[in-house]
Amino acid sequence: MMKVKSFFSALFLCGIMYSAYAQIAPEKYWVQFTDKNNSPYSINNPGEFLSERALERRNKYNIDIDELDIPVNDTYIQGVEQTGAVILNPSKWLNGVTIQTNDINVINAINALPYVENTMKFIDGEVKQVIKEDIENIFYDIPVNNEELDDYYEYALHKKKNYKKKKLANIKKLDDYYGYALPQIQQLNGINLHEANYRGEGMLIGICDGGFMGADSHAVFEEIRKENRLLGTRNFVNKGTTVYESSSHGTSVWSLIGGNIPNTYVGTAPKASFYLCLTEDARTENLIEEYNFVSALELLDSIGVDVINSSLGYIQFDMPQWSHSYSDMDGETCIITIGAEIASSKGIIVVNSAGNDGASWTYPYIGAPADGEHVFTIGAVDVNGELAYFSSIGPSYDGRIKPDVVAHGENVTVASPDGSFYNGSGTSYSTPVMTGMLTCLWQIRPDLEPETLKEIIRESANRTNNPDNYYGYGIPDFTLAMQTLSVDEVNETIPIINVYPNPSNGVVNVEFLDDDIYGVQVYNQLGVLIYADDCSGDSARLQNFLTTLGSGMYFVNVMSSSNNNSLKVVKY
Repeated sequence: MMKVKSFFSALFLCGIMYSAYAQIAPEKYWVQFTDKNNSPYSINNPGEFLSERALERRNKYNIDIDELDIPVNDTYIQGVEQTGAVILNPSKWLNGVTIQTNDINVINAINALPYVENTMKFIDGEVKQVIKEDIENIFYDIPVNNEELDDYYEYALHKKKNYKKKKLANIKKLDDYYGYALPQIQQLNGINLHEANYRGEGMLIGICDGGFMGADSHAVFEEIRKENRLLGTRNFVNKGTTVYESSSHGTSVWSLIGGNIPNTYVGTAPKASFYLCLTEDARTENLIEEYNFVSALELLDSIGVDVINSSLGYIQFDMPQWSHSYSDMDGETCIITIGAEIASSKGIIVVNSAGNDGASWTYPYIGAPADGEHVFTIGAVDVNGELAYFSSIGPSYDGRIKPDVVAHGENVTVASPDGSFYNGSGTSYSTPVMTGMLTCLWQIRPDLEPETLKEIIRESANRTNNPDNYYGYGIPDFTLAMQTLSVDEVNETIPIINVYPNPSNGVVNVEFLDDDIYGVQVYNQLGVLIYADDCSGDSARLQNFLTTLGSGMYFVNVMSSSNNNSLKVVKY
């Protein structure tokens, strides 16, 4: 099991003293609490703040409930609110809350509270705006004494000159079941997983992005809506409002995973369930968006997601004093990276884009949270497997290989908010392609710990024997990865249950093959626990339950003192 770095547990003891300033956006601040004393919650009663699915994930991977899981003390939040501040988003992992105010007297009143770290400062005057570099004007002086980078930038410049022609070309619908989306799954050799009925059923994916305009009506998500596989949405930027605003970036990202119109557009995990979070303010770039992200991760963890897709990355901010340097990309400095690492420690796979700064002469490197040690960082290649000129490169500041792997992200067809499709490019798009395939692979062996699954994917890639900081371990082969899982299952797992016929349109027969079975759990395709029994070796009760189920797909977990089995049961 992945070990949580010691600085996570220290958050409660000393607060997060990242800077003398706590302003994180115009009129918005971070309030750091000193402790979680006198909380009504206890790690002995985790069901009060974690869903059954979240608890099952922790149990599956032997992850302890700890103080990070305990919500922020609501009395502290109420005290801050009583000063006149507007409460935005609390964070239990960072033990504080974001607020809004333009009143220095409110700031002083908050600082006077006995449970608040006295780190808040009021910044007067206008906030200097940093104009974001446009990709067409990103070239500066050639760096010296670095032949490898010289060669790379010469290649990137060649790609850039030809890119405008690609953007103007008409998108071509391929004559295939996957339609416009064929190239990306084909490049990863992932079609065999779908043909083996691993399409994301029973898996829950959280998506953090900048807005999902048009996603509530686009036909590519109609099946998800019809089958109630969108389990919820949350807006962390404009509290209490819809996620279907601000930007369509998330719409495009989601389509690459969950889109499903056979013969027109089929994503890489079309049968998964989803939860959408708006954390990025598309109008600005401020540090508060990193705090929004952490609050979203906490929510997604608490409801029990398996995988989180983030096509976000942060380097420069409109308030320049908060901008990150390359030395910050060490996996433990940036707020957003700390949050992603904590999420990883809870048994979630966080998949994040490497960034689109690869063609910059001044900063070609990954942003945050792509620098996280346990974040699965994705770069971009074109349809021929050549590195996309914009794909950010590694290593992390402390020398780790980044990105981890690459996928198709240049000239990719994605959903448009007007109900159509268009071509776009970015590691924002290679990331959800990988997220969907990773989710389908995990569906085969959900008992595998996240780090094991990621290692299998890296080992299946075409550069696994010679990884670098451009392609990482290369382009994964998900058929090879699936075969690896099958071999492991044959070698390590002895069947302890037999269910037949499967699929079934009526009676289901159950036979226990182990005399020491002590527990059975049944989940529906949304991952919700619908049956649990200690069994005591008696298969009749499970057989009766499965027989009464209606049409659908179900997942049965069986536990004995010597082994565990998970299998899929289909009723039609």
